[in-house]
Amino acid sequence: MPREPHIPELPHLELVLRRSGKARRFSLRVSRVDGRVALTIPRGASERAALAFARAQTDWLRKVLDEVAPVRQVRFGVEIPFEGRALRIEPGALRAPRIEGERLIAPEDPARLGVRLETFFKHAARVRLQAASERYAGQLGRPFSSITLRDTRSRWGSCSASGALSYSWRLIMGPPEVLDYVAAHEVAHLAEMNHSPAFWRVVAELRPGFKAERAWLKREGSALHAIRFRD
Repeated sequence: MPREPHIPELPHLELVLRRSGKARRFSLRVSRVDGRVALTIPRGASERAALAFARAQTDWLRKVLDEVAPVRQVRFGVEIPFEGRALRIEPGALRAPRIEGERLIAPEDPARLGVRLETFFKHAARVRLQAASERYAGQLGRPFSSITLRDTRSRWGSCSASGALSYSWRLIMGPPEVLDYVAAHEVAHLAEMNHSPAFWRVVAELRPGFKAERAWLKREGSALHAIRFRD
């Protein structure tokens, strides 16, 4: 897809141009994951007019881009969050990653570091989310049918009409109480498949302190998505 690199005020901006037959006006959307900016252009409109529109939004773009967490690649020597703690990744003569104090020790092969750590994080997330989901489902008296882990960008969890729960495994990087809130949120959908006042009352019954945990996720969640385990 074509990119326009010539907005003088934002020389490093990655601007992706997208034509849409459904769009009625120009629009800009900033990815909270990698900072890319999508400029949607209605069919029949000129790229020159679209770029002029984007340049007129420079102040807004700068403000939003300043709020996007920078991308961080997993490698030895850097710190990575796990259950709300910053752990330094260090090489070691072992077969699988292991946490020792404030260190996350992983096998010495840097080429497979990201895959190994992702597998380690996914396993830990499944254990924690399974336990939390079972606990809240027991409180609610509503069983769920299954749990699936994904690496979704748009949501931290979901619940289907059949009672299947789905979570982002990246929740294991946040504080345990935030993971517990998301589990309570999705389990609450077993009783209320909506976001009505009745639904939020169920969440509050399961997790009375959920508002602070929900706010943390909105504030810090993009930083978890910005961590790259694979190239």
